[in-house]
Amino acid sequence: MALSTGFTRLFGVRHPIGLAPMGGSAGGALAAAVSCGGGFGMVGGGDREWLDRELPIVAADGGGPWGVGFLTWAVTSGVVEHALEYGPNAVMLSFGDPTPFAEIVRKAGVALILQVTDLQEARQAVDLGADVIVAQGTEAGGHGARRGRSTLPFVPVVVDLAGSVPVLAAGGIADGRGIAAVLALGAAGALIGTRFQATAEALADPAIVKAIVEGRGEDTERSAVLDIVRGSRWPGQYTARTLGHPHLDRWRGREAELAGDPGARRDYQSDLERGVIPPLPVWAGEGVDLITDVPSAVDLVTALAAEAEVALARAGRG
Repeated sequence: MALSTGFTRLFGVRHPIGLAPMGGSAGGALAAAVSCGGGFGMVGGGDREWLDRELPIVAADGGGPWGVGFLTWAVTSGVVEHALEYGPNAVMLSFGDPTPFAEIVRKAGVALILQVTDLQEARQAVDLGADVIVAQGTEAGGHGARRGRSTLPFVPVVVDLAGSVPVLAAGGIADGRGIAAVLALGAAGALIGTRFQATAEALADPAIVKAIVEGRGEDTERSAVLDIVRGSRWPGQYTARTLGHPHLDRWRGREAELAGDPGARRDYQSDLERGVIPPLPVWAGEGVDLITDVPSAVDLVTALAAEAEVALARAGRG
């Protein structure tokens, strides 16, 4: 049976599965593969050079509807407008005030997807007329609210607040059982990140893919340390869930001292150049235990949807 929801009907996709627009790893080929598999692929936002390289790939594929996502605190109106020239079906905005960009997306006749990490943001998303709301729990890999809430209790509260607006759940979902669980909570689907990093089409470095396949949820940790030591501009209200890292072990609990130590960043860069640490932190959600292979994204979408259907049928039998 097909899992028809408000999200699948809105975009005309077969499965209630979206690709999280992960910067650096969710490029055009991965987004196209997810869409070809019946999900909704999204390219991670970046500068114009990145967009001009990756967006034509998914735009020319014709495999199905697709979108592009941006970090609201980092993007400019000009970059959003440039991405819209490639004809996405949706633009997703995360982390920061989406108000300055919402009207740009609206005027282009494109669906507006807003990711939220608390109820204040969820209310704002409703007020701004979001077509889809993504409720992100703290289990998610990569960045999220420092004081966020877990996916299981957060999603149904956002569903109740959103009314008729489809809600996608994000955070810790890495197999069909997770998709079934959030559908039972009232979500219209799941937005999945870490699981799609370990696919043939992802642009993640092989060392990072290997770490994800071998990783365990108890080895993930939310922290600002790796942003500070890398000189990242991420606002302080957001931390990131990653797998373990030598510099995290070195500076855990001493973020203020780290921020004031210019030698720490030089040490980090030296370790990068010598190849003793991964090229990037390994962003990974708590569901990483469930990732044991590196399939094509097309096959993965099909498998996730089938697993979700089996899980829901099993639950219905009691």
